[in-house]
Amino acid sequence: MRDIFEPEHEDFRQTVRTFFEKEVVPHHDQWERDGIVPRDLWLKAGEAGLLCFDVPEEYGGPGIDDFRFNMIVSEEQARAGANGPGFSVHTDIIVPYLISLGNEEQKQRWLPGCVTGELITAIAMTEPGAGSDLQGIRTTAVDQGDHYLLNGSKTFISNGINADLVIVVARTDPEARHKGISLLVVERDMPGFERGRNLEKIGLHAQDTSELSFTDVRVPKENLLGPEGSGFISLMMNLPQERLIIACQAVSACEGITDMCLDYAKTRHAFGKPIGKFQHNRFLVAEMYTETTIARTFVDDCVKKHIKGELDAVGASQAKYWATELQNKLVNQGVQLFGGYGYMLEYPIARAYCDSRISTIYGGTTEVQKEIIGRSLGL
Repeated sequence: MRDIFEPEHEDFRQTVRTFFEKEVVPHHDQWERDGIVPRDLWLKAGEAGLLCFDVPEEYGGPGIDDFRFNMIVSEEQARAGANGPGFSVHTDIIVPYLISLGNEEQKQRWLPGCVTGELITAIAMTEPGAGSDLQGIRTTAVDQGDHYLLNGSKTFISNGINADLVIVVARTDPEARHKGISLLVVERDMPGFERGRNLEKIGLHAQDTSELSFTDVRVPKENLLGPEGSGFISLMMNLPQERLIIACQAVSACEGITDMCLDYAKTRHAFGKPIGKFQHNRFLVAEMYTETTIARTFVDDCVKKHIKGELDAVGASQAKYWATELQNKLVNQGVQLFGGYGYMLEYPIARAYCDSRISTIYGGTTEVQKEIIGRSLGL
């Protein structure tokens, strides 16, 4: 039993679980073949109240500033093994920028559609030549009076094909290093904004991930998000929540992997008895269960701190680093336990193996998290 939730959270969990079982799981294999989730799923999610909890009521949202609701959606999506819908990217990472940085006109223009699922969002940070080093970005936005002229390219953009709004990280002052980075909102039909191919990935096949290019895109000044030159600081402020939700997803994945392995150890027989009766396998599952429990306890504590506004960048980095590395460790052990069947994509453990690998990379690599933690120790 987890003491982090109230009865209303558990009621909401049942709603979310029913949604994924009815609207997602039966279709997910087809979406993996298609490489994308259909837009009407977003409308269904909006209608079910699964998007953008913290959008205030005056902009069409429920006005619920309680991260536990975000957490439940991610947990149930992980439980369902349905990694295609990019709801978390939309709700937990991008829309908070619109809420915290948008002016009144921007909020009125964009937030209601984000809540209903009519507007799908993405954020474009990573470039072909700049990954973790945001100060190395080359995309430029040149001031032209009433608009910016945007040029550059981005890659590995989650929701990139479906997105109607893309927050683009661009350099508005080439001489000011991190103080020269700004955030511009590019809308779907702006001339010069083009989407490249839907990238083929090791896992997460149903989640559209694309290349984006910007060629002399005229972005009106009204689409500048926050003050000019404040983009880097804004990104750093929102990263703890992004890393926390990834940690939440990773722990839920660990729980699913452990459950799969426990069930297999009980039902798979070798040499006349269940394979869980062999000490090595029994110890393996015991270790999985214990390590997952420890990770869950720590991540839940981080969520409590986040709700109180007490989670700092170091705590978020610890949660992200530890939970995602554990996820990859356990799923690798799970494939080994399953043997040849673990290598077959018809088995959930194999799909989990493919889908898990990205977790230690996106949201800041494990090495970046360790650097943040190490610096906090005075090293």
